Amino acid sequence: MHEVVVYSRKGCHLCDVVKETLAQIRDEAQFVWREVDIDADPELRQKYNDEVPVVFIDGRKAFKYRMEKRQFLRALAGRD
Repeated sequence: MHEVVVYSRKGCHLCDVVKETLAQIRDEAQFVWREVDIDADPELRQKYNDEVPVVFIDGRKAFKYRMEKRQFLRALAGRD
């Protein structure tokens, strides 16, 4: 099972789009995902302030700003 982490913040439209995409495709591929609010951690805020959303797959950065369903599924398949 792949682990996906989305670094995001409240009020971020692009973050909402990425999270909605993940919610829509979670039945099509084997992965679990969680969201991390960068504003809750000063170190994460400093690191990702201008990059959210940032998507990691199995601990490796895969996307920032935007992510399309097809791109995500291709990236996930590449991790197998």
